[in-house]
Amino acid sequence: MMNEKIKQVFEKGHNESGFSGAVLITEGDKEILSYACGYSHIGHKVENNVLTRFDTASITKLFTAVSIFQLIEKKRLSLNDKVLDIIDIGETTISKEVTIYQLLTHTSGIGDDADEEAGEKYEDIWKEKPCYSVRELRDFLPQFIEKPMNFEPGKGCRYNNCAYILLGLVIEKITGISYYDYVNKNIFEKADMKDTGFFSMDDINENVAEGYTKKLDDKGNAIGLRKNIYSYPPKGAADGGAYSTVYDLNKFMKAVISNKLLSALFTKEILLPKEMHRKRIDGSVKYMGFGFEFVLDANTSEIIYITKDGSNAGVSNTIKYYPKEDITEIVLSNVELNIWNLLRKAEKFLF
Repeated sequence: MMNEKIKQVFEKGHNESGFSGAVLITEGDKEILSYACGYSHIGHKVENNVLTRFDTASITKLFTAVSIFQLIEKKRLSLNDKVLDIIDIGETTISKEVTIYQLLTHTSGIGDDADEEAGEKYEDIWKEKPCYSVRELRDFLPQFIEKPMNFEPGKGCRYNNCAYILLGLVIEKITGISYYDYVNKNIFEKADMKDTGFFSMDDINENVAEGYTKKLDDKGNAIGLRKNIYSYPPKGAADGGAYSTVYDLNKFMKAVISNKLLSALFTKEILLPKEMHRKRIDGSVKYMGFGFEFVLDANTSEIIYITKDGSNAGVSNTIKYYPKEDITEIVLSNVELNIWNLLRKAEKFLF
């Protein structure tokens, strides 16, 4: 009965608001709900299913963070290492004092290519620069390395995408292989994520959802949908853009908490909140960690849930893990929609 009520929330979201995507909710090893709706390809009326591969957007940062921790565990890197001592990016306004810890926790202060906290849109970058010209991590550098610092390293907390581009370059420098090869071998393969990868969108890809964003008229009114193919480079990077399924992301979360990707000591560390980001409207407090983000009870400092969102033009995603209840919630969508509100409505039948 509970799963039917939760399913009805997402069915209503599909019928009334145009939700398109897939949902998976589990409690331990028990599946509470799996559900999919909408189209992965509107033009050919190809329906989404629970094995459809969606753009994860910034959820990809979790793969980068765990990769960095694997290298720290192997003593090939440390949290206090300064990034510009490791990689050479040429002339830059980035402080030489910026550390791996600060990049991971969004406390580096470096300028971003699109400052989300200032309301800048990532897709606006590609109005002047051809998106197809950016295919490797180093191709992103000119977009941010000459921007002014927002604050001195460690003196603030501001969400930053390009910090993770630098972390990806660190992985490449330390390992001698591409970021993509490292993550495929050490994250996706180890977690048995067989349907996950970095797919170039100008290649032929099976069972991959297109992303759809609002099409606007000259007055800014929504008149339909358009593909988001000119909103990003054709291939994802260390800060976002891997494609995955709800089931594979569930495997990833379970691999993390069961010490499959890191030792128990390092797993414990990566699942701890580190830097206060902001107070939330509901009275709770949001903290940044090492890739993961945390919502804490303001009175007890107890972790309510661990999370990571992914949101871009034509992409709306979230993964939430409630450690006390051992409940994992994953929603992946190939349209822009307030999936977080849908999930909050669904949670009324869970807790």
